[in-house]
Amino acid sequence: MTANLTDEQLIRKSLDGDNEAFGEIVKRWERKIFALCYGMLGCKEEALDVTQETFMLAYRSLQSFRGEAKISSWLHRIALNQCLTKMRSKKNSAEEINIESEPSLSTAASKKAVSPPELVETKERAELVRKAVRSLPLELRQVVIMKEFEDMTFQQIAETLNLPVSTVKSRLYLALKQLKMKLEEKISAV
Repeated sequence: MTANLTDEQLIRKSLDGDNEAFGEIVKRWERKIFALCYGMLGCKEEALDVTQETFMLAYRSLQSFRGEAKISSWLHRIALNQCLTKMRSKKNSAEEINIESEPSLSTAASKKAVSPPELVETKERAELVRKAVRSLPLELRQVVIMKEFEDMTFQQIAETLNLPVSTVKSRLYLALKQLKMKLEEKISAV
């Protein structure tokens, strides 16, 4: 019965050769890791690939897990590194990096009675936000995605990025300030 064990207990059991224990780690964290990858890459297929690569790499690197950070932070760091590698290879291939917003703003809007013009406006706003986030420098984009899309705490982001919490907060502040300016420019241009 691995479902009742803590992440740390599961890692110890995995190190002792219990593959079911690592399977439970995957089950617990794959949705969050996929969401992070999807937020960074913007392509479902690539996010699925990177999520799978993340867990394969984590399994192969289990011996090197020192327990200084939480398993979730360790997995997020691996996923982020895999995303950065994928983004570099895409950049070298001259492909555009794309991020997707939270599970479709239009889906949320369609749950209540919304007129077609309101739906179009909601989609246009979501696209403006996606473009603005895409235009942020990588170190700012990472923090925005983790905080605003992944709902991670400042401490979790700091552990994942190996940064002081104060740096994470200042990056988020700077990112949100830049996003506000970019969005105001776009809206005034319309």
